[in-house]
Amino acid sequence: MNSPDVISSIVVSAHALARIAAQDAENDAPAAQWRALTLLERTPGRRVGELARASRTTQPGMTRLVGDLERAGLVTRSPDPSDSRATVVDITPEGLRALAEWRESFRAALAPRFADLDTADWDALRRSAEILAAHSIEESEQTGENA
Repeated sequence: MNSPDVISSIVVSAHALARIAAQDAENDAPAAQWRALTLLERTPGRRVGELARASRTTQPGMTRLVGDLERAGLVTRSPDPSDSRATVVDITPEGLRALAEWRESFRAALAPRFADLDTADWDALRRSAEILAAHSIEESEQTGENA
């Protein structure tokens, strides 16, 4: 398998694992919710438009999602200190707890699928995860900017 095929295979497999984990964990929350909370965990104080771009959704769609998350107590909105016309979104302690619980339920749901891996396989996955994380940092995280 050549390099571009490996990357494509990883992306497709990651999406499949996410779907399987959600089904096995009986988690019917939209994936966009967890993406938004993860983005806010990594970089707090993001504008709705920035969240929409990072989540590959529309700004109106993200506005609706943020409203739902705010009503659930998972995020807060406040005026942007650098632009009073804009608002920024932050994850709440309850949002952090929900995100941690979601990750744990997914880990537990997927664990049986990986029970047969040996130490070398786990080492390879750990290294792969490090490489993927290093190459999937968003531009705003690299520069420390919020759009």
